[in-house]
Amino acid sequence: MAIMSPVPPFPPEVAAVKAIRQFNRFYTRRIGVLDPYLDSDMSLTDVRVLYELAHRETPVASEIGKDLHLDGGYLSRILRRFEANGWLSREPHPRDARQSLLRLTEAGHQAFAPLQQKSRDEAAALLAPLAAPQRQQLIDAIQTVQNLLDPAPAAPTKTRAAVLRDPAPGDMGWVVQQHGEIYAREYGWNSDFEALVADIASQFLRKFQPGWERCWIAELDGERVGAVFVVRKSPTTAQLRMLILSPKARGLGLGARLTDECIAFARGKGYRKMVLWTNSCLTAARGIYAARGFRLVKSEPYEGFGQQLVGETWELKFAPAAA
Repeated sequence: MAIMSPVPPFPPEVAAVKAIRQFNRFYTRRIGVLDPYLDSDMSLTDVRVLYELAHRETPVASEIGKDLHLDGGYLSRILRRFEANGWLSREPHPRDARQSLLRLTEAGHQAFAPLQQKSRDEAAALLAPLAAPQRQQLIDAIQTVQNLLDPAPAAPTKTRAAVLRDPAPGDMGWVVQQHGEIYAREYGWNSDFEALVADIASQFLRKFQPGWERCWIAELDGERVGAVFVVRKSPTTAQLRMLILSPKARGLGLGARLTDECIAFARGKGYRKMVLWTNSCLTAARGIYAARGFRLVKSEPYEGFGQQLVGETWELKFAPAAA
C-alpha cells in the first residue's frame, strides 16, 4: 500500500497573505462596504472625497488625490459632479496659481452631515455589544495594526494618529487643569478662569442632555491632548465651548478637526445655528472659526481673569435641512 505524504503546511508568508485576505473579506462584509454605502447613492470613494473636503482647512485636489491614491482624472470627475450638485466651490489659491482652493458650500455640508452621523452610528453599533474592556482591547488592536502598517511618523499636517472618544471619569478634571495651566502660562490669566472652566465642566456633567450635547476627548498615542464641548443653549442653538489643545498637539490640524465634529453634530441634530464666546487674543482659535464660516457678531472690552480683554461672540447659521 502506498504511503501518502502529509500535505506540507503553507509557508509563513502565504499563510499571512491568506489571513489578511480573510480578514478583509470579513471586515468589508461586517461594515457594509458591499452594500449601498451609508444608505446613499454615492460610492465609498465619493464619500471619502467628501470627508476630506469637509475636514481639511485648505483642501486642494492634488493633495486629496495623493493622500487617497486616486487617479487625477477620476478625482476630477468626482469634483465636477460635486460642483454640479452645488456642493463645491472653487477660489484662487493665494500662493499657487496652478491650483484652486476647494470649499464645501452650505449645501455640501448639508449633504455630508447625515452621512457622517450615519457612519458614527454604525461604528457605535459595532461597539455596542462589547463590554468596556473588550472595546479597549479592540481599539488597541486597531492601533497596533495601524502602527505596524504605517510606522513612519505622521507629517505635521496629518491627524491620523489622533483618536477622538467620549469622556471618561477623570477627563473633566484634566480639561480644567489644562485650561488653568495653559492660560496662566501663555496669557497670564489668574485662577478666576480656572474656576469658570470648573463650573462649566461641572454643569455639563450634572445637566448633560445626551440627545443634544456632546464632548470629545482627543488622544495621541493614548495620551489626552485636547477636548471640545457642544452644549444646548436653546432648542435651536448649540454652543461650542472649551476647545483646548495641549502644546504638543498643535500644528496637527486637531483643533480644526474638533471644531468640525462640533459643527457636524449640531447640523445633524437639527440646530439652526451654533454660537461661541472667545477672546480677541486667541488668534489661532479665531482663525479656525472664521475659516468655517463663523461670523463675529459682538465684541466687548472687559476686565477679567486679571487682564484687560476683549470678549467676542461668534455665530454660524445653518441652512434649513432639505425636505
